[in-house]
Amino acid sequence: MTNQNKNTDNHTEEDEIDLIALAKTLWEGRKTVIKTTLIFMCIGLFIAIFSPKEFTASTTMVPATQGKSIGGNLGGLAAMAGINLGGMGGESGISPELYPQIINSIPFQLELLQTPLTIEGQDKKITYADYYTNISSPGLLGYIKKYTIGLPGMLISAIKGKTTDVTLSPVEGSQLIAITLEENELIKQLNNQIALDVNDTDGYVSVSANMPEAMAAAELTKKAQDLLQQYIINFKVQKSSEQLKFIQDRYTEKEQEFKKVQQQLARFQDQNQFVNSAQAKTNLMRLQSEYDLAYNVYNELAKQLETQQIQVKEDTPVFTILKPVSIPIEKSKPKRSLIVVIWTFLGVALGISFVFGKVFFGGIKEKWEI
Repeated sequence: MTNQNKNTDNHTEEDEIDLIALAKTLWEGRKTVIKTTLIFMCIGLFIAIFSPKEFTASTTMVPATQGKSIGGNLGGLAAMAGINLGGMGGESGISPELYPQIINSIPFQLELLQTPLTIEGQDKKITYADYYTNISSPGLLGYIKKYTIGLPGMLISAIKGKTTDVTLSPVEGSQLIAITLEENELIKQLNNQIALDVNDTDGYVSVSANMPEAMAAAELTKKAQDLLQQYIINFKVQKSSEQLKFIQDRYTEKEQEFKKVQQQLARFQDQNQFVNSAQAKTNLMRLQSEYDLAYNVYNELAKQLETQQIQVKEDTPVFTILKPVSIPIEKSKPKRSLIVVIWTFLGVALGISFVFGKVFFGGIKEKWEI
């Protein structure tokens, strides 16, 4: 029992000695820690001061939900019995989980590049593409990053030679999309500024955009919201719209045929008011039959046209806007105090690591020499 107590006391003394030794090492290297902390604090202060301002605008909406099939769980039983209940259910729209695919599609992004923006100092609105091509400046930090981290890439590009920025022309009649190198760079920039959040639990969708100016951020967000809604609506009503166009074309054709037959019948009646010959009566009956047939077809198509127009309106989804787009008042970036705190903490951590690393590698060097 006595030996156990002695062992416990020895371990406690060793732990205390280790802690004291660590504290002593840290105290002896306090200058290194302070210098490293001050250097990193200055770096954080520099970044916080010269980081460009960004304003973030956002909107939240609830997409239209699709009703459940009227058949419900009876669909499986009905199918086993040979009964088809497929027509009793509503058609499903595009899933919110696919909204990011819409946002990231080339046609969507090309339309966003043409968004008119209100920029301070400009007499009229300019497009997003014009702003980042001719007006926007990367700022001091942007230039430093370009000529430090981005310097190897610039050297490689210089060695390879400048790539000619040309527009590829797809084959006539092809549905392939071609973009320029400049548009590709703008799309990369746009992807860093547009964000989409789909909340499956609560069933809402949030769209946000950040820009160097508050008004421009709100306008870009509004454009992204309107485009997203339009793409979803077009997808949902595509089938019924194509059917409406088909009926509209047939209605126009039959309307012209009906008017033509109507004029022929009226002209024949005017020219043969006092003629009672069998041939005249036969021609009148033939024209009357053609008129009746044309009228029935024309009248039926008119009914179908009206019904299909109502169907398109019914298929058009309605979005509930929970949070409309508003012009942000406060900037979202940079958070200067947080930047300084993070860099200061990083400086303290690295300073302490330097002190203990020096002792550690010094011990290894002594053992190696022995």
